[in-house]
Amino acid sequence: MHRAEIVAGQLVVVFQDECHLMWGDVCGYGWGKRSERIDVPITNERCRQTYYGALNLFTQTFSLHDYDTGNSESTIAFLKTLQQQYPNSRIAVIWDGASYHRSHAVQAYLDSVNQGLEESRWKLTCIRFAPNDPTQNPVEDVWLQGKRFIREFHRYCSSFRIVKQLFELVTHQQVFRFPKVFTYGSFL
Repeated sequence: MHRAEIVAGQLVVVFQDECHLMWGDVCGYGWGKRSERIDVPITNERCRQTYYGALNLFTQTFSLHDYDTGNSESTIAFLKTLQQQYPNSRIAVIWDGASYHRSHAVQAYLDSVNQGLEESRWKLTCIRFAPNDPTQNPVEDVWLQGKRFIREFHRYCSSFRIVKQLFELVTHQQVFRFPKVFTYGSFL
């Protein structure tokens, strides 16, 4: 229905989700070449970084942005970042039903952005996945791949700063062609 607009760049469709990367995601052990367990010292399991990510349906490019926490303020800041990233396009964000996505502050922000426009011309539209089904969101696969990567290279993770750098290296501005994305349409 909106294929021509998506291909022309007039409508950008992104899947969105948050990830809370924690020092403990590196895991506490790994295996050496001789099936010997190698303990990985974790100095502070409470270190954490919240990321907001968006996977573009058309280009399958992933953008990653860090925030202190997942809340209404961070959500609005992320939506503003998306608008700056795609200044000449309408944006459809497909996300889960997190409480801060449905908050009064976020709804007020969406109302201010779309004020006076008919729904088909909204600059920013947010659509929810079905409740309680994270398997629908392809961004979950990005988080899984990023965490799998840092676990695989745990030997380089001597600090949480390095964990974050590795996670960002493998996710930000990368192209992800997960089969789940193609259930929403193929543009190849």
